[in-house]
Amino acid sequence: MKTQLVIGSRGSRLALAQAELVKAQLHQSNPAIEVAIEIIKTSGDVKTDPLSVIGGQGVFTKELEEALLDRRIDIAVHSLKDLPTAIPEALALAAICKREDPRDALVLRRRNGPKGTSASSVTALSNATIIGTSSPRRLAQLKHLRSDLVFEDLRGNVDTRLRKLDAGQYGALILACAGLRRLGLEDRISAAISTEQMLPAVGQGALGIEIRADDEETSTIVHALDHKFTRLACLAERSFLRRLGGGCLLPIAAYAVVREKRIRLNGLVTDRQGTRVVRDRMVGSLDEAEQIGIRLAEQLMEHGAAELLAQG
Repeated sequence: MKTQLVIGSRGSRLALAQAELVKAQLHQSNPAIEVAIEIIKTSGDVKTDPLSVIGGQGVFTKELEEALLDRRIDIAVHSLKDLPTAIPEALALAAICKREDPRDALVLRRRNGPKGTSASSVTALSNATIIGTSSPRRLAQLKHLRSDLVFEDLRGNVDTRLRKLDAGQYGALILACAGLRRLGLEDRISAAISTEQMLPAVGQGALGIEIRADDEETSTIVHALDHKFTRLACLAERSFLRRLGGGCLLPIAAYAVVREKRIRLNGLVTDRQGTRVVRDRMVGSLDEAEQIGIRLAEQLMEHGAAELLAQG
């Protein structure tokens, strides 16, 4: 059995916090293993254009996968929402860790900053409040929910985004609850947005551990970090996205939960302006997680999503 492992991670504070979380879990399950973290710079970290321009698929994962294939690292830790549904044949998604809060968060300015908006939810925001978000998925759903708000693009790591908010550049931000919690910034969550109002990204809140497909020793080691119900839920979500086209730039969202030995999957496709929303849900047994995602995607396509996808 291996006694040393190298984790590959992006260099952002959030990515490193997630890598440290995986490192701690590996130590807990295998105390004798030495685990190191190597920082890998990805395309998404270097480019400054909005994600809607450079494309979200693979920009935060490609270089990590190359490091795996080059055997510079043994494990790549990804925010699962960033990992494309189609991964190289020589690699494998060996574990999906227990999911953090998958919801999006409404984040307002600190009380000691410039005078800002006071609200308990997105629906309570004042008319024309400036919202910062870089996500087409969030943007489309927000426009559908509150077309009277003003939306501006937002890039940078979490700390940079919060500084811009507190300096008065935005009235509010929409960030992931999971990221804020992992950074110890739970107090910045002004309100968690319900999944009824805003469906999260596929895999949001979950960490994916990618390895070389032929690395059986590492597979055995990381298996202890795999959370069965999170994996089943994410498999349903990822098969939903894959059936709709995987790398499509249209806003697509999905969220699955496992309850009472059943998987309940909600899915959504919308145009970029949030004017046409196709949404539905499907329930099935635990042994058909991927089939549920495929069936829901096909059901949405029959109800208008195919036309939206064709228009791009």
